[in-house]
Amino acid sequence: MNARPDRLIGNWLLIICAMMFGMVAGGGHARTIGAGFIIQQWRPLTGIIPPLTHAAWLHVFDLYRQTAQFRLLHPTMTLAQFQSLFMPMFIDRDWGRLMALVFALPLVWFWWRGRLSNRLALWLLALFAAGAGEATMGWLMTYQGMFGVLHPSPLYLAPHFVLAMLIFTAMLWTALTIRNPEPPIITGHSGLRTLLSVSIGLLIATIGLGALVAATGAIHVYNTFPLMDGHALPPHAFKLHPLWLNLFANQATVQFDHRVLATITAIIVVVAAVQGLRAPLGPKPRDLFLLLAGLVIVQYILGMSALVSGMAGLGYVHELNAVLLLAACVACRHALRGAVPAGAEHPLVMKAAE
Repeated sequence: MNARPDRLIGNWLLIICAMMFGMVAGGGHARTIGAGFIIQQWRPLTGIIPPLTHAAWLHVFDLYRQTAQFRLLHPTMTLAQFQSLFMPMFIDRDWGRLMALVFALPLVWFWWRGRLSNRLALWLLALFAAGAGEATMGWLMTYQGMFGVLHPSPLYLAPHFVLAMLIFTAMLWTALTIRNPEPPIITGHSGLRTLLSVSIGLLIATIGLGALVAATGAIHVYNTFPLMDGHALPPHAFKLHPLWLNLFANQATVQFDHRVLATITAIIVVVAAVQGLRAPLGPKPRDLFLLLAGLVIVQYILGMSALVSGMAGLGYVHELNAVLLLAACVACRHALRGAVPAGAEHPLVMKAAE
């Protein structure tokens, strides 16, 4: 098969990946400063412009003042304080709108111009639909603020973030494939491929547990490492009933689960990185594995530092580095994916002209 690389399409999808990273950064910042419930309206088409007059600001402030979060947590909040929380959340929403346009409009154009195979176009449409579902999940999460909920629910935040990471992984893999549809044939290394695939799954699961830590405020308890106030398993790990509720609502259990899975994941990623560095794969894959090794070490140090200090800011950097670590792991696995068998049609790219 002669599949032609399409750098324009690949670069466009890489831009979408970068914008998704920006969305994580914006949403994480808004959550860190407590702005998740600050906007009590959802107008996807007409809400692209922030309040411009004093009267408009008073109107949106009055909407927030009707929430339980305002009455119970911020009863003395001033308009200026409200504005300082409103704008980061507003920018995050507008960034999501912009990302949807940057994805949808070129998708329609490239498909109409014949730059996309039907299979690739349908795959990208599926990713767009998944993104719309993820955005809806985010809206439902913030919508809880109108019904007496004080903080975003872990049962919304964690799936919201996990779905975002699944879309990010699929988008990055697609972009890399389109940019390099016919990789060099790499024989063997099946064990390394398996390790990297497992690492990707574990990283996404660990990120999901990290979202539970953020949503439950579990970073503020048991600020010791490696033991949890002298215990391997915290004594209150199963205090809630039914027992399954501890997995989502018990700070001790949520933090314990994240610690354990993060440590297991870090060990497996380090083993994969070391194997990749020792394998004769060439300079480009070696650079990727060096990056993977560096990021996983930084990630673990950031996690320990955020835990011991209890600083939400370090937790925020830890969250962003997790996305970079996931991207590096996907890139390493992609570098070892192997060539499409001779005569087979590549599922994502167009055939080169004869």
